[in-house]
Amino acid sequence: MENLDWIATAIVLLTVIFVLRISKVKNRIVEKILDWFPAILFAYVIPAGFTHLFGWDLSGVYLHSLSRNWIIPITLLAVMSALPLRQLAIVGVRPLVLFFVGSAIIATLPVILVLIFSGVDPVSSDLFVGQSYWKGLVPIVGGWIGGSTSQLILKELAQTPESLFLSVLVLDNILVNIWTILMFQFIKKGETLSTLLGINDPIPDQSTVDLKSSGRKIYPWITLLIFFGIASLIFILNISFLGMVVSLSIIGLVLGNIFKLWNTRFSLQLGGICIVLVMAILGLRLDFSNLSLPLVFVLLVVVWLILHFVGMLICAKILKLNLVWVPIASMANLGGISTAPAVTAAFRKDLMPHAVLLAILSMVTGTGWGMLTIYLFQNI
Repeated sequence: MENLDWIATAIVLLTVIFVLRISKVKNRIVEKILDWFPAILFAYVIPAGFTHLFGWDLSGVYLHSLSRNWIIPITLLAVMSALPLRQLAIVGVRPLVLFFVGSAIIATLPVILVLIFSGVDPVSSDLFVGQSYWKGLVPIVGGWIGGSTSQLILKELAQTPESLFLSVLVLDNILVNIWTILMFQFIKKGETLSTLLGINDPIPDQSTVDLKSSGRKIYPWITLLIFFGIASLIFILNISFLGMVVSLSIIGLVLGNIFKLWNTRFSLQLGGICIVLVMAILGLRLDFSNLSLPLVFVLLVVVWLILHFVGMLICAKILKLNLVWVPIASMANLGGISTAPAVTAAFRKDLMPHAVLLAILSMVTGTGWGMLTIYLFQNI
């Protein structure tokens, strides 16, 4: 295990260095590749490639605990301390409505799709109802909206068989990674598509004022010490993951808005680097060999994912909301605390904290939505 820890550390460091360097390369071919496959997604692909090529199981290495207990807390502090409170007005009622509509679609649509599939094909009815494969859909709701904690809770509540759950985990990872790539593309075209659909809803840009403001700022190393000190305190208190996310987000907001000397620019830069690091460590978990599911099950989940996005587009059009919010809200629902701000950064870094806020809402509500899905399956 110790050798695997060193191997995993080397892979992650090489990945982070590669991602940070390639994004700065001034080459036309490289730039065209990155237009379709953003540099940050290499943070997933490279570690997964190593594990698949050499047959390593790096899902249990120490880096995962390090990421959960230290890197993610520091990332939250860095990103949230770069958010001036007056920018919270950008996340108004309409983006929140869009976000909750996306969550509602995720929670209710699998029940509707199972009814449709079962009505069209008796084999599907036997699979989802007779063999109880619907229990494999419930953890997907928890994984998409609430994250791994909700996923495990809902697995127990739905009594999902272990073999089915492991296959669902692999499918979930594959689809979320593909979806992340697509959302990277969509967010860069969001404003253009908004114009084509007749939506005039510009998003104010305050990043220049906040990040380039003049005046003396505290040194980066002092900022790091503050972050490590707070993360250490949270670790010692041993609070729940959700409690940690909410607490550190509030602390980050206080740091960035109360202290006039706060180094906002460094905080945002640090947050961007840490997000790459978190994604690289997540990439170590990918193992495609465990995927073993009926084709109709996979098809239903793909249709479910697509209709989730279509429903959010329709909602954005009704609300006359800038379509940039669709991939942000979708990734907050599906990707969570790491990928939502990463996708958002492809459009504008000053919106990263807003993606974090929506991801927090996702974590808070995920288990509740999944319980609604269980109730609907058991009663409809």
